[in-house]
Amino acid sequence: MGDHKEQPLRVGAAVRRRRRALELTLAVVAERSGLSVPFLSQIENERARPSRSSLEKVADALRTTAVELLAAADPACSVDVVHAEGPDPDYAPRMRSLVRGHHQMHAQEFTGDHDAGREFQYRNDQLLYVADGAVDVEAEGRAYRLGRGDTLYLTGGVRHRWRATVADTRVVVVAVAEHIEAVRDRPRR
Repeated sequence: MGDHKEQPLRVGAAVRRRRRALELTLAVVAERSGLSVPFLSQIENERARPSRSSLEKVADALRTTAVELLAAADPACSVDVVHAEGPDPDYAPRMRSLVRGHHQMHAQEFTGDHDAGREFQYRNDQLLYVADGAVDVEAEGRAYRLGRGDTLYLTGGVRHRWRATVADTRVVVVAVAEHIEAVRDRPRR
């Protein structure tokens, strides 16, 4: 229940994302694949499931592979619960994903400290929320001190690093997934 492994994959969303990323119309994909526009529309809208042969034709038309389309497919479920783990008696810094699978959004929880010297730069926007404790953040040459309940919003392309300044700090990082083109690529400095 709620486990993506139990759910069938919805390949239509992956087909639509790929087609739009290539700025192709359904008519162009239909012409390239030999499949009809109505059938392709049904695939994209999850009203039809393509056979292996049809999926390979669509993949060829989109200059990818059926395996890549399946890897980018969304699980059919729309609700998934990720339960918190119990307290760790041997407390150690850790990271856990708050969202499972291949989605448009990623969220991670960091507990304790992490590699404070590591610099991050993501393609898309991200939000850093301090659930407990405090952190120092350096972003584009400026320093910020965040405490419990504070957030920092970073647009895509901003170089940054952060470190916990209080024991047992918990930081939640929510970001638009890297495979999503939420903003046009900005020149990286």
